[in-house]
Amino acid sequence: MTIPDSGFMMENGTSCLPCTPEEEKTIITDLKNESERNLKQGNLYFVISSSWFRRWERYVGIDADENLIGNQSSDSRHINGAFSVVAERPGPIDNSNIVENGNDTDCKENEIQLRRMLMEGQDYVLVPQGVWEKLHEWYQGGPALPRKMILQGVLHRKFDVEVYPLCLKLIDSRDESQSTIWISRKASVTELFQKVCALKGIKQDKTRLWDYFNKRKYAQLSVSAKSVEESNLQMDQDILLEQVDGRHSSGLGMDSTGNELALVSLEPSRSPMTIAGGSTLSNGHSSGYATNLYPGSSLSSGLTDMDDGLDAYNSSRKGEKGGLAGLQNLGNTCFMNSALQCLVHTPPLVEYFLKDYSAEINTQNPLGIQGELALAFGDLLRKLWSSGQTAIAPRVFKGKLSRFAPQFSGYNQHDSQELLAFLLDGLHEDLNRVKQKPYIEMKDSDGCPDEEVAAECWKNHKARNDSVIVDVCQGQYKSTLVCPVCSKISITFDPFMYLSLPLPSTITRTMTVIVFYGDGSRLPMPFTVSVLKNGFCKDLLLALGTACGLKSDENLMLAEVYENKIYRYLEMPLEPLASIKVDEHIVAFRFQKNAMGKTKLVIFHRWQEKSKADYHKSVTELYGTPLVTYLAEEQPSGADIETAVSRVLSPFIKISSAKTHVSKENGFLSDGLDEKCSHSDAVSVENAELEGTLSTDLSLLLHLTDDRFTTLKAFKKDTLFESGKILRVVLDWADKEQELYDATYLKDIPEVHKARLAAKKTRQEAISLASCLDAFLTEEPLGPDDMWYCPRCKEHRQAIKKLDLWMLPEVTVFHLKRFTYGRYLKNKIDTFVNFPVHNLDLSKYVTSNDRQAYIYELYAISNHYGGLGGGHYTAYAKLIDDNRWYHFDDSHVSAVNEPDIKTSAAYLLFYKRVRTESKMEAGEASQSHSVS
Repeated sequence: MTIPDSGFMMENGTSCLPCTPEEEKTIITDLKNESERNLKQGNLYFVISSSWFRRWERYVGIDADENLIGNQSSDSRHINGAFSVVAERPGPIDNSNIVENGNDTDCKENEIQLRRMLMEGQDYVLVPQGVWEKLHEWYQGGPALPRKMILQGVLHRKFDVEVYPLCLKLIDSRDESQSTIWISRKASVTELFQKVCALKGIKQDKTRLWDYFNKRKYAQLSVSAKSVEESNLQMDQDILLEQVDGRHSSGLGMDSTGNELALVSLEPSRSPMTIAGGSTLSNGHSSGYATNLYPGSSLSSGLTDMDDGLDAYNSSRKGEKGGLAGLQNLGNTCFMNSALQCLVHTPPLVEYFLKDYSAEINTQNPLGIQGELALAFGDLLRKLWSSGQTAIAPRVFKGKLSRFAPQFSGYNQHDSQELLAFLLDGLHEDLNRVKQKPYIEMKDSDGCPDEEVAAECWKNHKARNDSVIVDVCQGQYKSTLVCPVCSKISITFDPFMYLSLPLPSTITRTMTVIVFYGDGSRLPMPFTVSVLKNGFCKDLLLALGTACGLKSDENLMLAEVYENKIYRYLEMPLEPLASIKVDEHIVAFRFQKNAMGKTKLVIFHRWQEKSKADYHKSVTELYGTPLVTYLAEEQPSGADIETAVSRVLSPFIKISSAKTHVSKENGFLSDGLDEKCSHSDAVSVENAELEGTLSTDLSLLLHLTDDRFTTLKAFKKDTLFESGKILRVVLDWADKEQELYDATYLKDIPEVHKARLAAKKTRQEAISLASCLDAFLTEEPLGPDDMWYCPRCKEHRQAIKKLDLWMLPEVTVFHLKRFTYGRYLKNKIDTFVNFPVHNLDLSKYVTSNDRQAYIYELYAISNHYGGLGGGHYTAYAKLIDDNRWYHFDDSHVSAVNEPDIKTSAAYLLFYKRVRTESKMEAGEASQSHSVS
């Protein structure tokens, strides 16, 4: 038996039936779970193109697109039974779109490399070895892209798949040839020697390797168990091979006279200040730098690499200003360079790290890395402030940062705000003056004044956390949570290092809803309102009520319309608005509270057209928006139903201007209407014309139906119905109904949010920093995934949260939340945010009664340009003494005019407090310089 195009042939030529999609899904799921239970260093994972893997997921019934936030399509609904579309079986595994030379059939598999700048989830997925082998057995294809799992970090140990191994450019000094070596960052220097010797056919005892970063001999590499990452080797950098036999030596490291340059093992310090306070030697080295601090410790060796200067042999020239050195990009490290330039231009930190801070280094803190990060940062800061305009390569610093926060190892693009948060936290722990943190039991603050609770919380925080970072960068905010069920109030006072401000467009959403009048008094009217994304249906009802002028004796009822039916009623006030998708159709029915009787009547519509094939044959289909009203009668009859239907249809009546002059602009009769003619009169007259045309005694073509719309039953005027139930009727729109009523109001109801083509942002469309801060401080419900445990209810609740600023630090950092993330959907908001450069007055936002003024000046900005994954970070920083702004773009530094620093790329804003007078004095001095 042969299966056409199955691709499943045994070696003996016989065919093999593939697994069913359900079986494949089960097998792969089990293999994934087994792999997750056995995580260990060295496990193999394979890179697979996301485009192929998504096709496979759809084939086996894993619809990854269901997880796109806010983008579920109503087309995937299952109403009155399920329907599904069976995806086709994917072809062979195809990784050609994620590898270099993917279409080169002559390229050997071990020579194929992954394209740079790919993003996991978006461009590729990682699967365990067992999963790859099974998928390859079923589908063949490739090429195979194996990657090893490594263990990273010192404090925070984590497993990570090394998608991009280290790429080194080997320069052979014997013939100046160049080769490429790929090696794991965790591989030892011994393994590097073995690779080089095997590639070049040279014995290890005859080999000398140099760290040849920027074509300079920085350090000789020694055979050891030290990893290449710990040796500060960077992606795409050069290493130099020399053969030691008396005949071959490097001609690449000679001066202009042909004499070989001596290796300088330590870059001269260009600052007269040293962290240990030791005397400065004539060669610029401090006698206290490596010996007085921690003799024999790894700190000394870690910071003695002549690492950071592009021109390590040039000292700073006299008269050059400090703080104007760039940072070399080590491979997608622009995010780090941007954040670092902002921090090294923070005046209090510059003052601190240029002085002797050795006494404050905490080598015992288990949450730090024994002071290594603080030493590396201080060393880098001093070089940046003493090197004139020579660019620095922060290799040692990056290595220390990776030990503290292993997610920043490797060479993927990251978020400058995320790096800033980890760096400040790491510096704090390395410089924490508290050597033994006391245990402090949190007390219940019920009934205590806010001032007492705040002071106690700050005292407890300082008892465990006391560093220059806390002194300069930490403030305190008040957090209030209210249980939506029992109204329990919880108040806490927490420290903060920065303020993450949402852009108003990221926390709110616009929703368009059609309001129908259940009493038939007016035509339906669309209203577009703005509500919180994490809000509830009660918030939408409140906004709609305000927009449509809802009276105190009226109610609104929300419903979703799908395929011309009422798909669901949104009757729960705490129903999350997140359950309403952007492409859905929401309507609201407006009623008098006293008119909402016991029996709900739902009116569906069927449209009758003459078939083109047979003019006399009637074609019937569901049409328009269902209408909802109430029957007040204790035991409603067929006549009551007909009256109610006629009443809610009355605004749609088409009457010629010669007879009634009905204005359809607002649904009311015009003032010029003859007193003898009214809406009800017109309805009764027209309905009288329909009398006698039906098989029953009803004047409208009405039939009773069920909730599934499967049966239709005729009824008469005197037919009685049970009270308290939902009655559903179908109105057939025959020729006469179509001539009598204008049905256009019932069709083409708008989506909740109609996506428009993104227009180019302009400064006229900009939002202000004040509006972002207001959005941050606005009361809002917690998200469904961020529930709060109510101690009174003993359950997790979607509490209402309110933040207030209580105490602001000397340096306040604003993080503009431009990025939104879903599982497979990421977005960036490029809206221009207008922020003040001078006299930012935050006093009115501080709710404590400390009578201090909080006025700030901008001194640095971290910018992000472009989209996610492929964007670029730069920084603007102000030299305070020079009173000038500069643009730091990796190695390049240039002056910039102050008006030009305000762009839509601003991502992190750094402000320094400049005034300390009372709020009253500040108000008199800066009435015209508010945050707005």
